[in-house]
Amino acid sequence: MNSIKAGVTEGVVSIIVNTILFAAKFWAGIMTGSLALIADAWHTLSDSISSVFVIIGAKLSQKKADSDHPFGHGRWDQITTLFIAVFLGIIAYDFAKASIEQFSQRTHVEFGIFAIVVTSLSILVKELLAQYAFYLARKTGNESVRADGWHHRTDALSSVIVLIGILFAKQFWWIDSVLGFIVALMIFYATVKILKGAINKMLGEKPSQEFIDCLTNDIINFYDEDMQLHHLHIHNYITHKELTLHIRLNKDLSIENGHEIASAIEKLILDKYNIASTIHVEPLFFNSPVYKPVDEIK
Repeated sequence: MNSIKAGVTEGVVSIIVNTILFAAKFWAGIMTGSLALIADAWHTLSDSISSVFVIIGAKLSQKKADSDHPFGHGRWDQITTLFIAVFLGIIAYDFAKASIEQFSQRTHVEFGIFAIVVTSLSILVKELLAQYAFYLARKTGNESVRADGWHHRTDALSSVIVLIGILFAKQFWWIDSVLGFIVALMIFYATVKILKGAINKMLGEKPSQEFIDCLTNDIINFYDEDMQLHHLHIHNYITHKELTLHIRLNKDLSIENGHEIASAIEKLILDKYNIASTIHVEPLFFNSPVYKPVDEIK
């Protein structure tokens, strides 16, 4: 399954399941007058809405490169993730505010068996959805699916907190207000985590040391003579990746030979890593202060 199909599949499953859960939890919240249950219900519905963004992002990401977007449209994956985070942030603020107001009014809530059953079922289903989303994200690298998985996870955890509150509601009049505020904080935490991941991807991340080591070994094995790599930069467009790097070759090589070596390395990188690369060739002087051994590559 590719990244696009994963986004659509996870999104459709999420929308169907979360809409059903929302209806059950919202009804339980209305019947009991519980702000925490209603907040939990809207948190669940927000999963459906975020899943709509996931599907839209997946569809937009599969558009081919054009003259205005030569590296494709893969970063729509991050853009839709930002929409999800902003939406979650708004929900968190609204329920934090409502919880504080309810606490100041000293509102007491009575829960019943229906609320316990619905909340327990929600915990189980939401964690299963989270595991499903994380599985697809690991298989395909789709970040918006991963963000949706964290949304499912926070919803499951918020339902755990609500369930604990239901069980102790008779002893503490303020439990519903406090739980509503805690749920809001959990949603806000998910917002920050999702925002951080999306922004880091859009700003650009340095290559991992594991990738640098593998690439260095492949190139050294390919070219037996002395060569040094440095200034590796990856530009991640999700559906397309560009790598720029510098190599230092024997200064006595001709321009033609240097070009042939660079072109062969570019082909190696494309074939093995599916990354388009551009290589800048520099002369290698063994007595030069700019010479760097392999373990100091940046």
